[in-house]
Amino acid sequence: MLEGILGLIHVIVWIWAAINIWQSAASTLAKVLWTLFVLIAPLVGLIVWFFIGPKAN
Repeated sequence: MLEGILGLIHVIVWIWAAINIWQSAASTLAKVLWTLFVLIAPLVGLIVWFFIGPKAN
């Protein structure tokens, strides 16, 4: 049960991150790379993106 809830929270946070990445002022290449980084390295990618990733307009 706990794994399901944590998985759902992770998916919601990932979707939120992806939306924020694509709404940022970064170049398209940077957006693609950040999205792949967050997708491939889920926990580390989200943490790194939160602190140094592209910011929304």
